[in-house]
Amino acid sequence: MLNIKKIVCNMLQENCYIVSDETNDCVIIDCGAFYPEEREAVVEYIRENKLRPQHLLCTHAHLDHNFGNNTIEQEFQLLPEIHEDDAAMLTDLKVQADFLTEFASQLNLPQPGRLLHDKDVIAFGSHQLTVLSTPGHSPGGVVFYCESEHVAFSGDTLFRHSIGRTDFPEGSMFAIIQSLRMISQLPDDTVVYPGHGPQTTIGEEVAHNPYIDR
Repeated sequence: MLNIKKIVCNMLQENCYIVSDETNDCVIIDCGAFYPEEREAVVEYIRENKLRPQHLLCTHAHLDHNFGNNTIEQEFQLLPEIHEDDAAMLTDLKVQADFLTEFASQLNLPQPGRLLHDKDVIAFGSHQLTVLSTPGHSPGGVVFYCESEHVAFSGDTLFRHSIGRTDFPEGSMFAIIQSLRMISQLPDDTVVYPGHGPQTTIGEEVAHNPYIDR
């Protein structure tokens, strides 16, 4: 069984997830921790629960999902793992940082480690996450799907009753609609943990999300 801790981070209310199982292995998904108290909350949760971080996973390369990557590198010696099509964007986060805040541009954020591809498998503890390529919000956006638990971490591809923006550079409404059609084929009881806002299910989104046409 997965234990999923959500920590809401930064000025854009991004969802960082710490996902662990009975072995105490864990993965960190989208560490957007910006303020010192958010960074401390992530590290304290891991330390207090005696978790062993195995992977720092990125659903995409936008800065609000990656502010805290340097803390994870410093504390747990993990580099961000990201789809190859977003890797270049992750190497140049200072461009995004200058757009958001002057202070953010001073952050020394790590370069990508492992580059991910569609259908790659991320193993930790007794569980596996499958990488599902879902371009649209960004070229290398992904969903991390745990088939055994019917759980998906959707980043900014899918929100409750909405989807991520496609008007950023390299975004594509056509691509995200194709991605949504693909992930809507997951079981209806799949619980979706998005990059912002509350969780939902595939069944709920198929029934009520105006952007999904199964």
